[in-house]
Amino acid sequence: MLERHEVEAFLVLAEELHFGHTAERLHVSTARISQTINKLERRVGVPLFNRTSRRVELSPVGRQLYADLRPAWEQIGAALTSAIETGRGFTGTLRVSFTGAAGGLLLVGVTDLFRGRHPDCDVQIREAQIGELMPWLQEGTVDLALATLPVREPDIVTGPVLVSEARFLAVPVGHPFARRDTLSVEDLASVTMLQLPDTLPESMRADRTPEVTPSGRPIRTGRSAATFQEMMTLVGAGHGVFPVGANVRRYYVRPDIVYVHLQDAPPLQWGLLWRTDNATARVRAFNDAAVDHVTAGR
Repeated sequence: MLERHEVEAFLVLAEELHFGHTAERLHVSTARISQTINKLERRVGVPLFNRTSRRVELSPVGRQLYADLRPAWEQIGAALTSAIETGRGFTGTLRVSFTGAAGGLLLVGVTDLFRGRHPDCDVQIREAQIGELMPWLQEGTVDLALATLPVREPDIVTGPVLVSEARFLAVPVGHPFARRDTLSVEDLASVTMLQLPDTLPESMRADRTPEVTPSGRPIRTGRSAATFQEMMTLVGAGHGVFPVGANVRRYYVRPDIVYVHLQDAPPLQWGLLWRTDNATARVRAFNDAAVDHVTAGR
């Protein structure tokens, strides 16, 4: 493989046909250029330049190498420039996913603020089902995802908490809990807890659907669901209960479900997630816009 300084020395000398001018363009000594070209010619096995005391010319092999190498070198430079623009710039498209109506409404406001700051960067908002959230993020289908926290994954960055809301328990309308104003987390020991899909991180599932109460009493494990509507349908049909955030009472009113406040449960928190290897300037700028948007709304 050619070293970068060898490629540059050859291409510039092929254009300048003068060792001194080549050295000036590359900010090295004339001796360094001569040594580099001699080394390259030994590797190729034939002269790349014909030299006299008065002039330097490309040899036939040198002309062919220049014709083959110059377009490839320009393509490498263009690819590097594109990577830099993607990593540091604010052009292109940013793809952001959410689950649930409240999450979508939040992202609309964040997107408006972000576009005002970076009009050359397009933002596409996509609704994901709960089972799709992490696969989309990890496979690169989206750049960011709005999700409930905590998420402790080695390849995922968690942004700051954007929203905290009270937790409620979705129960069937005929369940004894439906007649109560509040519940304790310890009450979960007497019900069957529906489960989040296993495509979500263990840290998220343990927070949303714990296996035991704070005192250590076991909680019965029920069926899992791939979508939120499926989860609510299972609740309404009496297959179990499921903890939700306070926003669900507004956006998902159903005749077969009652939402009861879990008075001693910690708040349900929401934040943005992105891959560690995709922490571009525009991803970080979108997260900054999200923080500014929710701060302004408080």
